[in-house]
Amino acid sequence: MSSKKARRREAISSLVIEQGSVTVGSLAERFDVSMQTIRRDVDALCDGDMLHRVHGRIELSEEFLNTPFDQRAGTNLLGKRAIGAAATRLIPDGATLFISIGSTPLSVAHALRRRKGLTVITNNLSVAMALSEEVSNRILLPGGELRLPDRDILGNEVLDFFGRFRADFAIFGAAGIAEDGCLLDFHTTEVRATQKICENAQTSVLVADGSKFGRPAPAVGDNIADIDMVIIDRYPPPAFAPLMKKIKDKLLIATGEAK
Repeated sequence: MSSKKARRREAISSLVIEQGSVTVGSLAERFDVSMQTIRRDVDALCDGDMLHRVHGRIELSEEFLNTPFDQRAGTNLLGKRAIGAAATRLIPDGATLFISIGSTPLSVAHALRRRKGLTVITNNLSVAMALSEEVSNRILLPGGELRLPDRDILGNEVLDFFGRFRADFAIFGAAGIAEDGCLLDFHTTEVRATQKICENAQTSVLVADGSKFGRPAPAVGDNIADIDMVIIDRYPPPAFAPLMKKIKDKLLIATGEAK
């Protein structure tokens, strides 16, 4: 395969991951190639499990689509509260922290309500609202379009915004965790935002409930072994035992720690 064709197919995959679905006609126009060429690209990309072709469109397969935020936020509440309580014990009054999008980072924000004098840099509007009740906190939000129903902000403006700050902690989640330790998300913009806050924080803290282990998502981020601390609510299935052994010195099991 030529490098030009490989780059085009990689770009098509990225577009579908970002948007969920893209028409074949728009792809031909975007890449300035014939419909026949794009159809060959689409046929090749739809060979695996992630993408499929439906009525002139290329789409993400259903198992790789994200579930609505409010549905995610309402699942495994005890586990997420335990994770939030454990994370809070790491964070003193007056700390500066990034908090990413996602339901488990939001649980951390709820647990931080008793902290004072925090500087919170976030693209998660629900996090900002949860911590706004403490008037001694300083809350910084990026500009841009609010993504609904998740109530978060993504895009290049967010990366520029995060790049202007340094923090004591980066609190973030993941859509899924693969057996090799790769952290997965549903959009490459989410991956880039997570990477930026981890780069700019003294301590990176992954917060993930047990349902994330083995959950598929199309966008690949950093490896869990490169994160400073990992907080989960229970051990994952046996297939992840080698990974747990690899990160044992930075792993915190928060089972039963919710208040």
